Amino acid sequence: MKAIRTLSLTALGALALAACSPSEKPADAAASAAAPAAADQGGVKLLNVSYDVARDFYKEYNPLFIEAYKAKHNGAEIDVQQSHGGSSKQALSVANGLAADVVTMNQTSDIELLENKGLVKSDWTQRLPDQAVPFTSTTVFLVRKGNPKQIKDWNDLAKDGVQIVIANPKTTGNGRYAFLGAYGYGLKAGNGDEAKAQEFVSALLKNAPVFENGGRAATTTFSQRNIGDVLITFENEANHVSKKLTQDQFEIVYPSYTILSESPVAVVDSVVEKKGTQEAAKEYLEYLWSEPAQELAAKLYLRPRNAEVLAKHQADFPAIETFSPNEKFGTWEEIMKKYFADGGLVDQLSPKK
Repeated sequence: MKAIRTLSLTALGALALAACSPSEKPADAAASAAAPAAADQGGVKLLNVSYDVARDFYKEYNPLFIEAYKAKHNGAEIDVQQSHGGSSKQALSVANGLAADVVTMNQTSDIELLENKGLVKSDWTQRLPDQAVPFTSTTVFLVRKGNPKQIKDWNDLAKDGVQIVIANPKTTGNGRYAFLGAYGYGLKAGNGDEAKAQEFVSALLKNAPVFENGGRAATTTFSQRNIGDVLITFENEANHVSKKLTQDQFEIVYPSYTILSESPVAVVDSVVEKKGTQEAAKEYLEYLWSEPAQELAAKLYLRPRNAEVLAKHQADFPAIETFSPNEKFGTWEEIMKKYFADGGLVDQLSPKK
Protein backbone atom coordinates (compact mmCIF):
# COMPACT_ATOMS: atom_id res chain seq x y z
CA MET A 1 0.00 0.00 0.00
CA LYS A 2 1.25 3.43 -0.88
CA ALA A 3 0.81 5.84 1.97
CA ILE A 4 -0.39 9.36 1.24
CA ARG A 5 -0.46 11.85 4.07
CA THR A 6 -2.18 15.23 4.00
CA LEU A 7 0.04 17.99 5.25
CA SER A 8 -0.62 21.27 6.90
CA LEU A 9 1.20 24.42 5.67
CA THR A 10 2.14 28.45 7.50
CA ALA A 11 2.25 31.72 5.69
CA LEU A 12 3.89 31.92 2.32
CA GLY A 13 6.93 33.75 3.58
CA ALA A 14 7.59 31.43 6.50
CA LEU A 15 9.70 28.92 4.60
CA ALA A 16 11.91 31.58 3.03
CA LEU A 17 14.53 30.94 5.61
CA ALA A 18 17.65 33.00 5.38
CA ALA A 19 20.74 31.09 4.31
CA CYS A 20 22.02 31.46 7.86
CA SER A 21 20.17 32.09 11.11
CA PRO A 22 21.62 34.48 13.71
CA SER A 23 23.78 31.59 14.95
CA GLU A 24 24.69 30.59 11.40
CA LYS A 25 27.32 31.97 9.11
CA PRO A 26 27.88 31.59 5.37
CA ALA A 27 30.95 29.61 4.42
CA ASP A 28 33.34 32.56 3.97
CA ALA A 29 32.26 34.38 7.14
CA ALA A 30 32.25 31.18 9.17
CA ALA A 31 35.78 30.40 8.06
CA SER A 32 37.12 33.63 9.50
CA ALA A 33 34.98 33.31 12.61
CA ALA A 34 36.21 29.79 13.32
CA ALA A 35 39.88 30.51 12.75
CA PRO A 36 40.77 32.00 16.17
CA ALA A 37 41.65 29.80 19.10
CA ALA A 38 38.75 28.01 20.76
CA ALA A 39 39.12 29.70 24.10
CA ASP A 40 37.60 33.15 24.38
CA GLN A 41 37.39 34.31 27.98
CA GLY A 42 37.20 30.70 29.09
CA GLY A 43 34.62 29.66 26.47
CA VAL A 44 34.72 27.17 23.62
CA LYS A 45 33.56 27.92 20.08
CA LEU A 46 32.56 25.19 17.67
CA LEU A 47 31.58 25.40 14.01
CA ASN A 48 29.28 22.76 12.59
CA VAL A 49 29.28 22.69 8.79
CA SER A 50 26.15 20.93 7.60
CA TYR A 51 23.79 20.40 4.68
CA ASP A 52 21.01 22.85 3.97
CA VAL A 53 17.84 21.09 5.13
CA ALA A 54 19.49 20.12 8.43
CA ARG A 55 19.30 23.74 9.64
CA ASP A 56 15.96 23.13 11.38
CA PHE A 57 17.28 20.22 13.39
CA TYR A 58 20.50 21.90 14.51
CA LYS A 59 18.72 25.14 15.31
CA GLU A 60 16.94 23.23 18.09
CA TYR A 61 19.71 20.74 18.84
CA ASN A 62 22.38 23.29 19.67
CA PRO A 63 20.56 24.77 22.71
CA LEU A 64 19.91 21.22 23.99
CA PHE A 65 23.58 20.36 23.71
CA ILE A 66 24.77 23.65 25.22
CA GLU A 67 22.54 23.15 28.25
CA ALA A 68 23.82 19.59 28.74
CA TYR A 69 27.43 20.70 28.24
CA LYS A 70 27.14 23.46 30.84
CA ALA A 71 25.56 21.08 33.32
CA LYS A 72 28.37 18.58 32.82
CA HIS A 73 31.17 21.17 32.94
CA ASN A 74 30.03 23.35 35.84
CA GLY A 75 28.59 26.12 33.72
CA ALA A 76 31.49 26.37 31.26
CA GLU A 77 30.63 28.54 28.27
CA ILE A 78 30.34 27.06 24.79
CA ASP A 79 29.08 28.58 21.55
CA VAL A 80 28.06 26.61 18.47
CA GLN A 81 27.85 28.26 15.09
CA GLN A 82 26.33 26.79 11.95
CA SER A 83 27.05 26.89 8.23
CA HIS A 84 24.52 25.35 5.85
CA GLY A 85 24.44 24.68 2.12
CA GLY A 86 24.46 21.85 -0.40
CA SER A 87 26.18 18.92 1.30
CA SER A 88 28.95 18.41 -1.25
CA LYS A 89 29.55 22.14 -1.61
CA GLN A 90 29.95 22.32 2.15
CA ALA A 91 32.42 19.46 2.13
CA LEU A 92 34.43 21.22 -0.56
CA SER A 93 34.43 24.39 1.53
CA VAL A 94 35.93 22.46 4.44
CA ALA A 95 38.44 20.80 2.14
CA ASN A 96 39.42 24.26 0.90
CA GLY A 97 39.97 25.71 4.36
CA LEU A 98 36.66 26.33 6.12
CA ALA A 99 37.64 25.62 9.73
CA ALA A 100 34.82 23.29 10.78
CA ASP A 101 35.19 21.49 14.10
CA VAL A 102 32.53 18.99 13.03
CA VAL A 103 30.75 18.12 9.81
CA THR A 104 27.21 16.74 9.72
CA MET A 105 26.45 15.69 6.16
CA ASN A 106 23.84 13.66 4.30
CA GLN A 107 26.20 11.49 2.31
CA THR A 108 29.19 9.40 3.37
CA SER A 109 31.21 10.43 0.32
CA ASP A 110 31.31 14.03 1.58
CA ILE A 111 33.15 12.96 4.71
CA GLU A 112 35.28 10.50 2.73
CA LEU A 113 36.44 13.49 0.68
CA LEU A 114 37.73 15.09 3.88
CA GLU A 115 39.30 11.79 4.91
CA ASN A 116 41.12 11.61 1.58
CA LYS A 117 42.37 15.16 2.14
CA GLY A 118 43.82 14.14 5.51
CA LEU A 119 41.39 16.34 7.47
CA VAL A 120 39.39 13.50 9.04
CA LYS A 121 41.04 10.35 10.38
CA SER A 122 40.19 7.05 8.72
CA ASP A 123 38.51 5.57 11.81
CA TRP A 124 35.74 8.20 11.91
CA THR A 125 32.93 5.69 11.34
CA GLN A 126 34.15 3.61 14.31
CA ARG A 127 34.21 6.39 16.88
CA LEU A 128 30.44 6.72 17.16
CA PRO A 129 27.50 4.28 17.20
CA ASP A 130 25.73 3.12 14.03
CA GLN A 131 28.71 3.82 11.77
CA ALA A 132 28.47 7.49 12.82
CA VAL A 133 24.90 7.88 11.48
CA PRO A 134 22.60 9.18 14.26
CA PHE A 135 19.40 9.15 12.20
CA THR A 136 18.14 8.28 8.73
CA SER A 137 15.54 9.43 6.25
CA THR A 138 14.17 8.36 2.90
CA THR A 139 13.09 9.93 -0.38
CA VAL A 140 9.41 10.72 -0.90
CA PHE A 141 7.23 12.92 -3.11
CA LEU A 142 5.45 16.11 -2.12
CA VAL A 143 2.40 16.87 -4.28
CA ARG A 144 -0.25 19.53 -4.20
CA LYS A 145 -3.49 19.07 -2.27
CA GLY A 146 -5.73 16.50 -3.89
CA ASN A 147 -2.80 15.09 -5.88
CA PRO A 148 -4.15 16.50 -9.17
CA LYS A 149 -1.65 14.58 -11.32
CA GLN A 150 -2.43 11.34 -9.44
CA ILE A 151 1.16 10.63 -8.52
CA LYS A 152 1.36 7.26 -6.79
CA ASP A 153 4.81 5.89 -7.57
CA TRP A 154 8.08 6.62 -9.38
CA ASN A 155 6.68 5.57 -12.77
CA ASP A 156 4.14 8.40 -12.61
CA LEU A 157 6.97 10.94 -12.55
CA ALA A 158 7.97 9.96 -16.09
CA LYS A 159 4.55 10.64 -17.59
CA ASP A 160 3.98 13.45 -20.07
CA GLY A 161 2.71 16.65 -18.48
CA VAL A 162 4.27 16.09 -15.04
CA GLN A 163 6.76 18.73 -13.92
CA ILE A 164 9.30 17.70 -11.28
CA VAL A 165 11.30 19.86 -8.90
CA ILE A 166 14.57 18.30 -7.74
CA ALA A 167 17.88 19.38 -6.22
CA ASN A 168 20.95 19.06 -8.43
CA PRO A 169 22.17 15.43 -8.37
CA LYS A 170 25.65 16.57 -9.42
CA THR A 171 26.24 18.73 -6.34
CA THR A 172 23.73 17.86 -3.58
CA GLY A 173 23.05 14.80 -1.47
CA ASN A 174 19.30 15.43 -1.68
CA GLY A 175 19.44 15.31 -5.47
CA ARG A 176 21.73 12.27 -5.53
CA TYR A 177 19.40 10.26 -3.31
CA ALA A 178 16.50 11.28 -5.56
CA PHE A 179 18.38 10.18 -8.69
CA LEU A 180 19.48 6.89 -7.13
CA GLY A 181 15.99 6.28 -5.76
CA ALA A 182 14.58 6.61 -9.26
CA TYR A 183 17.35 4.45 -10.72
CA GLY A 184 16.85 1.75 -8.10
CA TYR A 185 13.13 1.69 -8.82
CA GLY A 186 13.88 1.46 -12.54
CA LEU A 187 16.16 -1.51 -11.97
CA LYS A 188 13.52 -3.29 -9.91
CA ALA A 189 10.75 -2.58 -12.41
CA GLY A 190 12.99 -3.73 -15.26
CA ASN A 191 14.13 -6.89 -13.46
CA GLY A 192 17.68 -5.61 -13.20
CA ASP A 193 17.94 -4.47 -16.82
CA GLU A 194 20.27 -1.43 -16.85
CA ALA A 195 19.05 -0.25 -20.25
CA LYS A 196 15.44 -0.19 -19.06
CA ALA A 197 16.41 1.60 -15.87
CA GLN A 198 18.29 4.25 -17.85
CA GLU A 199 15.38 4.69 -20.24
CA PHE A 200 13.05 5.26 -17.30
CA VAL A 201 15.34 7.73 -15.53
CA SER A 202 15.93 9.63 -18.76
CA ALA A 203 12.17 10.04 -19.21
CA LEU A 204 11.86 11.21 -15.60
CA LEU A 205 14.64 13.77 -15.93
CA LYS A 206 12.99 15.25 -19.02
CA ASN A 207 10.23 16.35 -16.65
CA ALA A 208 12.73 18.23 -14.45
CA PRO A 209 13.48 21.42 -16.41
CA VAL A 210 15.83 22.87 -13.78
CA PHE A 211 18.06 21.37 -11.08
CA GLU A 212 17.95 23.51 -7.94
CA ASN A 213 21.18 24.24 -6.05
CA GLY A 214 20.04 22.59 -2.81
CA GLY A 215 17.21 20.73 -1.13
CA ARG A 216 15.85 23.83 0.58
CA ALA A 217 16.03 25.81 -2.67
CA ALA A 218 13.97 23.07 -4.34
CA THR A 219 11.43 23.26 -1.52
CA THR A 220 11.13 27.03 -1.90
CA THR A 221 10.68 26.76 -5.67
CA PHE A 222 7.91 24.22 -5.26
CA SER A 223 6.09 25.59 -2.22
CA GLN A 224 6.48 29.35 -2.59
CA ARG A 225 7.08 29.99 -6.25
CA ASN A 226 4.33 27.47 -7.04
CA ILE A 227 6.43 25.76 -9.70
CA GLY A 228 6.06 22.07 -10.48
CA ASP A 229 3.66 19.24 -9.73
CA VAL A 230 5.98 17.12 -7.59
CA LEU A 231 8.90 17.83 -5.28
CA ILE A 232 11.27 14.89 -4.80
CA THR A 233 12.90 15.31 -1.41
CA PHE A 234 13.71 13.79 1.97
CA GLU A 235 10.86 12.59 4.17
CA ASN A 236 11.84 15.01 6.94
CA GLU A 237 11.92 17.96 4.53
CA ALA A 238 8.50 17.06 3.15
CA ASN A 239 7.12 17.00 6.67
CA HIS A 240 8.94 20.25 7.48
CA VAL A 241 6.85 21.97 4.82
CA SER A 242 3.75 21.06 6.82
CA LYS A 243 5.08 23.03 9.78
CA LYS A 244 6.01 26.15 7.82
CA LEU A 245 3.15 26.73 5.39
CA THR A 246 -0.60 27.19 5.74
CA GLN A 247 -2.76 24.11 6.15
CA ASP A 248 -4.12 21.79 3.49
CA GLN A 249 -1.84 22.66 0.60
CA PHE A 250 0.26 19.53 0.10
CA GLU A 251 0.28 15.76 0.53
CA ILE A 252 3.15 13.32 0.93
CA VAL A 253 3.23 10.32 -1.38
CA TYR A 254 5.34 7.37 -0.23
CA PRO A 255 6.60 5.38 -3.24
CA SER A 256 6.40 1.60 -3.21
CA TYR A 257 10.19 1.24 -3.22
CA THR A 258 12.62 3.97 -2.32
CA ILE A 259 16.11 4.74 -1.08
CA LEU A 260 17.45 4.84 2.47
CA SER A 261 19.36 8.04 3.16
CA GLU A 262 21.90 8.37 5.96
CA SER A 263 23.29 11.47 7.67
CA PRO A 264 26.88 10.74 8.77
CA VAL A 265 28.79 12.97 11.19
CA ALA A 266 32.48 13.38 12.00
CA VAL A 267 34.99 15.46 13.90
CA VAL A 268 37.36 17.36 11.61
CA ASP A 269 40.57 16.22 13.28
CA SER A 270 42.94 18.66 11.61
CA VAL A 271 40.90 21.62 12.87
CA VAL A 272 40.17 20.51 16.42
CA GLU A 273 43.80 19.57 16.98
CA LYS A 274 44.85 23.11 16.09
CA LYS A 275 42.09 24.75 18.10
CA GLY A 276 42.17 22.43 21.09
CA THR A 277 38.48 21.63 20.76
CA GLN A 278 38.77 17.83 20.45
CA GLU A 279 36.76 16.97 23.56
CA ALA A 280 34.00 19.53 22.98
CA ALA A 281 33.62 18.46 19.35
CA LYS A 282 33.47 14.81 20.38
CA GLU A 283 30.82 15.54 23.01
CA TYR A 284 28.82 17.57 20.50
CA LEU A 285 28.52 14.59 18.18
CA GLU A 286 28.08 11.96 20.89
CA TYR A 287 25.11 13.88 22.27
CA LEU A 288 23.26 13.23 19.00
CA TRP A 289 22.58 9.71 20.35
CA SER A 290 21.18 11.00 23.65
CA GLU A 291 17.47 10.49 24.28
CA PRO A 292 16.66 14.25 24.05
CA ALA A 293 18.42 14.52 20.70
CA GLN A 294 16.78 11.36 19.36
CA GLU A 295 13.39 12.68 20.49
CA LEU A 296 14.12 15.93 18.67
CA ALA A 297 15.05 13.98 15.53
CA ALA A 298 11.71 12.14 15.66
CA LYS A 299 9.86 15.40 16.27
CA LEU A 300 11.41 16.77 13.08
CA TYR A 301 10.62 13.57 11.15
CA LEU A 302 14.14 12.18 11.05
CA ARG A 303 14.05 8.46 11.80
CA PRO A 304 15.92 8.00 15.11
CA ARG A 305 18.35 5.15 15.74
CA ASN A 306 17.13 4.69 19.31
CA ALA A 307 14.64 1.82 18.96
CA GLU A 308 12.52 2.92 21.92
CA VAL A 309 12.22 6.47 20.63
CA LEU A 310 11.37 5.20 17.16
CA ALA A 311 8.69 2.93 18.57
CA LYS A 312 7.08 5.87 20.39
CA HIS A 313 6.81 7.78 17.12
CA GLN A 314 6.07 4.89 14.77
CA ALA A 315 2.84 6.47 13.60
CA ASP A 316 4.86 9.28 12.02
CA PHE A 317 7.02 6.86 10.03
CA PRO A 318 5.08 4.60 7.66
CA ALA A 319 6.64 1.22 7.02
CA ILE A 320 8.10 1.29 3.51
CA GLU A 321 10.43 -0.88 1.46
CA THR A 322 13.80 0.80 1.10
CA PHE A 323 17.18 -0.14 -0.31
CA SER A 324 20.69 0.89 0.64
CA PRO A 325 22.59 2.75 -2.09
CA ASN A 326 25.79 0.89 -1.20
CA GLU A 327 24.16 -2.53 -1.39
CA LYS A 328 22.67 -1.77 -4.79
CA PHE A 329 25.27 0.48 -6.41
CA GLY A 330 28.59 -0.15 -4.63
CA THR A 331 30.79 2.14 -2.58
CA TRP A 332 30.19 5.88 -2.65
CA GLU A 333 33.45 6.29 -4.54
CA GLU A 334 32.11 3.96 -7.24
CA ILE A 335 28.71 5.66 -7.18
CA MET A 336 30.18 9.13 -7.54
CA LYS A 337 32.36 8.09 -10.47
CA LYS A 338 29.67 6.21 -12.39
CA TYR A 339 26.68 8.45 -11.81
CA PHE A 340 27.69 11.94 -10.72
CA ALA A 341 31.13 12.73 -12.16
CA ASP A 342 31.34 14.90 -15.26
CA GLY A 343 30.26 12.72 -18.15
CA GLY A 344 28.60 10.23 -15.80
CA LEU A 345 25.07 8.88 -16.04
CA VAL A 346 23.41 12.05 -14.75
CA ASP A 347 24.98 13.96 -17.63
CA GLN A 348 24.23 11.19 -20.10
CA LEU A 349 20.57 10.82 -19.11
CA SER A 350 19.71 14.48 -18.58
CA PRO A 351 18.08 16.30 -21.50
CA LYS A 352 20.49 18.43 -23.47
CA LYS A 353 19.94 22.11 -22.68
